[in-house]
Amino acid sequence: MPESADAAVVASGSRARPGVWRRLSQGAVDAVLWVLGILGVLSLIAAVLAHIWGLSIILFSTGSMSPTIPAGSAALVQQIPAADAHVGDIVTIERKDALPVTHRITSITPDPAGGRLYTITMRGDANNADDADPYHVAQVRKVIASVPGVAVAISRSRDPRILAALTVIAGALVTWAFWPRKGGASDAAGDEPSAAVDLSESDGDQAAAQTMP
Repeated sequence: MPESADAAVVASGSRARPGVWRRLSQGAVDAVLWVLGILGVLSLIAAVLAHIWGLSIILFSTGSMSPTIPAGSAALVQQIPAADAHVGDIVTIERKDALPVTHRITSITPDPAGGRLYTITMRGDANNADDADPYHVAQVRKVIASVPGVAVAISRSRDPRILAALTVIAGALVTWAFWPRKGGASDAAGDEPSAAVDLSESDGDQAAAQTMP
């Protein structure tokens, strides 16, 4: 009788260990999925707010705005009417057949053509003279804040290969989390006979004890 009870305890312990590891791994996957879900929601909110408020991120590949904004920085910019810009603001202006330029405004005047157009001259903080030609624009993107040294990381995160890999990993985690477990029902069913055996043995010992003289 004691040997049978010990065997039952050992068997139940051997079954419990995989269950613990399964619960721990499931908890880790759930945590990762929660993090991915929260990041997804935040990204969606950021996209909506960016669309409403005209926010976007620009990357600096040159040092023309050093030391204020060194090369390799990223900046958060907001699109505003040119009429709301002022001398001293750092703004990004779109150019035809060229990359946008982000420099500091040195002068701004209403364009003679009228309307919403303004004539703006700019200069990079690291430059000794204003840009060669003034800009005639109706709107600009004003720099709100900048962070140095993150341009490379942001640029790489936009790589389609990295986005594809993250999508595959997220899909694999979701599949693993919801995949049916083979041992779940069998373990539960297997525990019942053991409990019945233990109970019958206990009843048998009790009956034997009652019949002893």
